[in-house]
Amino acid sequence: MYGTDTTGSPYAPHTDADRAAMLEVIGVDAVDDLFDIPEDVRFDEEFGIESRTERETRRLVRSILGRNDDLTELLGRGHYGYYVPSLVDHLADRSEFLTSYTQYQPEVSQGFLQALFEYQSLLVELTGLEIANCSMYDAATALGEAATLADRVRGTSGHRVLVPDLLLEGRRSTLANYVAGTDLAIEEYPTEDGTVDVDALSAAVDEEVVMVYAENPTVRGTIEGELDAIGDLVADEDALFVLGSDPIALSLLQRPVDVGADVVVGDASVLGLPTSYGMGLGLFACREDYLRQVPGRLVGASEDATDRRAYTLTLQTREQHIRRERATSNICTNQAWVALRTAMHAASLGPSGMVDLAKRGVTRAENLADRLDDLVGVVAPVHGRRHVREFVAHVDQPAAAIADDLETRGFAIHVVGDHEIQVCVAGVPDDRIDAFVTAFTEVVR
Repeated sequence: MYGTDTTGSPYAPHTDADRAAMLEVIGVDAVDDLFDIPEDVRFDEEFGIESRTERETRRLVRSILGRNDDLTELLGRGHYGYYVPSLVDHLADRSEFLTSYTQYQPEVSQGFLQALFEYQSLLVELTGLEIANCSMYDAATALGEAATLADRVRGTSGHRVLVPDLLLEGRRSTLANYVAGTDLAIEEYPTEDGTVDVDALSAAVDEEVVMVYAENPTVRGTIEGELDAIGDLVADEDALFVLGSDPIALSLLQRPVDVGADVVVGDASVLGLPTSYGMGLGLFACREDYLRQVPGRLVGASEDATDRRAYTLTLQTREQHIRRERATSNICTNQAWVALRTAMHAASLGPSGMVDLAKRGVTRAENLADRLDDLVGVVAPVHGRRHVREFVAHVDQPAAAIADDLETRGFAIHVVGDHEIQVCVAGVPDDRIDAFVTAFTEVVR
């Protein structure tokens, strides 16, 4: 028989007698006495949530999930659904990983800490930068942390943060939240043909610029071809060059350190996680000069009392771990399990497998663009650039109408303009791409 606690939950295992005995030992009369909540913020009303048994709850959740449309998603723009090998689920779901919180006690967390160390090492190798952490929420918060880091480390009274006009609105708004309360001001610089307009950026960069942010690949899937020039512009004014990317793209494209990047941010969950449209894993790597300014946590390698290699959390900059006024960030949610999944997926692919996956994203996107470009009323891609995973196509018909017609045929794409759509091939099986071309052909006739 289920016990019933003060909220009427059927899941608490304690009977009334159990609770009474515990309260007596503690020395209080009621459960509410254990919580010191001021009256002006105390919630005394009903939540209006019907109490259900476990079976009823499962039935309700299934019915809600059953409302989802069963669509083949050719969606991208920062969210990529690569196939995740089953071994990642089987290993990551082991209880010692799944139930673990932050690895505060290294003597009982060596395996987990080593995996996180390997994750950091992966990012160091891909970026060429010396430091990578293992605890960022997502790409947007990583970008915000990069801006506040730039504000701390650059010895200037400057306050300008430059971002491309193509920056996703979600990332832009998160960045704005991060710099609120500081003197930093976010400004846009123009792009041309899907990549940075270097001449316009050159005109915008001056001694007041603290940070310049660019992405490779861009949100439109284009590969940035002038990163060296951008890096030189930023270095000339002693600002920080922050580059956005991800582990799959980085396995094929130029190393950020080779083009002058000081910080690399992005979403590492392109490996290890299915498409979640919200849940992610923020990538954050930087030069060793900024070691003590890095947000989140760093796993380091040392030796124990018997000279054996040992791993531990070496730097933790959140306000709970050091004096609050010295904290570089208040980011605290534990992303270790997600980083673990990314490390497992990367290890299963190996270096050559990651390169092959990235190359496959280039060839499949460009092949699909060629097939759509053959259709009357379609120009694909619209940008005269190489692409990774995704591309933008121009359609003579209204883009929204085409997207709606494709949805009725079981396919989801992005509408990015009145006559522009965006298509992403990441994680989409070849047979579904063939079916998509067939459906697209019917729609644009």
